[in-house]
Amino acid sequence: MHKLHVTVAAIVKKQNEFLLVKERDKFTKQICYNQPAGHLEQNETLVQAASRELLEETGLALAPIGFLGVYNLHADNAVHYLRFCFLFEAPNNIKAPTPIDSDIISANWHTLEQIKSLPLRSPLVLKCVEDSLSKKALRLDTIYDD
Repeated sequence: MHKLHVTVAAIVKKQNEFLLVKERDKFTKQICYNQPAGHLEQNETLVQAASRELLEETGLALAPIGFLGVYNLHADNAVHYLRFCFLFEAPNNIKAPTPIDSDIISANWHTLEQIKSLPLRSPLVLKCVEDSLSKKALRLDTIYDD
């Protein structure tokens, strides 16, 4: 039986940098980088899930400013992910990220060029960052979420 994993991701921009979390991949056990991201929980809207994941993985409480898109990925680990990606804008004077989730090693700001050289959790990490630079985010009310 096919099982679809619904996930959310937070693309957080501050000037010319993006916030990534450093974590250990649950399948390969290798250190990798990802956006603050995770699974949609029961009775949670997509926007709530994205803000919650951002808070848990970075300690930052921000609200999304737009919806970047839906990403369909059949990953190398044989899992089918449907990722809803949200755009967040961080103020220049934002406090340093401090992860709450014990699975997160650290959270730091990276330029696009730095991201290209990092071991990424999935190809969607770079794709979403590049899309945030080349696409206009949609309004949050694009999504019907009761």
